[in-house]
Amino acid sequence: MSEMIPDLCSFDWILVNTSSGKDSQTILRYVVQHCKEAGVEAGRLVAVHADLGKIEWPGCPELAGKQAEHYGLSLEVVKRIGGDLLESVRRRGKWPSSKQRYCTSDFKRGPILRVMTKLTTELGGNRPIRILNCMGMRAEESPARAKKLPYQLNQRASNGRREVWDWLAIHQWPVEEVWSDIRKSGVPHHYAYDVGMPRLSCSFCIFAPVAALKLAGKQRPDLLEEYVQVERETGHTFKVGLSLADIQKAILADEQIGPVTDWRM
Repeated sequence: MSEMIPDLCSFDWILVNTSSGKDSQTILRYVVQHCKEAGVEAGRLVAVHADLGKIEWPGCPELAGKQAEHYGLSLEVVKRIGGDLLESVRRRGKWPSSKQRYCTSDFKRGPILRVMTKLTTELGGNRPIRILNCMGMRAEESPARAKKLPYQLNQRASNGRREVWDWLAIHQWPVEEVWSDIRKSGVPHHYAYDVGMPRLSCSFCIFAPVAALKLAGKQRPDLLEEYVQVERETGHTFKVGLSLADIQKAILADEQIGPVTDWRM
């Protein structure tokens, strides 16, 4: 698989974002491999997991730790200060949307920025600290992700003390190549894939198709009930034209779920 690989030795820190999902565990292996080949000291690599609490699939932080440990990386687990997503929805009175993705900015990007600040402070010095921020987004996942540059300066995360570059290390990989890589590695993957979910992280995602929401609801009925209760409290449905209460009814009626397709981020 031909990919653009930055000058890894030019970075003070190499930060690998991991949800413990399939793409995350693949970039862990891929980045570690290329760092070893480039002669990057192992201590300059750090894995980071944004813990979303009960809304993410059970066992994600623990699995992220095991996957990172397998490749010899330390794992930083960070979490938003100030309550989980459902509490935020209650305060705001509305759910995240494609135009208002505060679920990503508040619960993932924000906490991970704190890790970048910590790493920057740890080194100090008289020049900006260079950080390579590695993520597992792939072009195949959606037209929006296909348009992303696999390597670019992250101006939002950069400041006078640090220079952050984003690297989508497996941007051009098809999903079949990802799973082939995982099978060869022998590193365990999350059980949610085995029950039919094509993506990990949040159990109920605003971008998920109906079949995925039904599947998640069948696996996590208690959490689904909490989401439905928040819908009732706020008076707003989970997605425009789609209520999780209807998903719950469909599950209780034992409606056929069908394959999960067309999940576009």
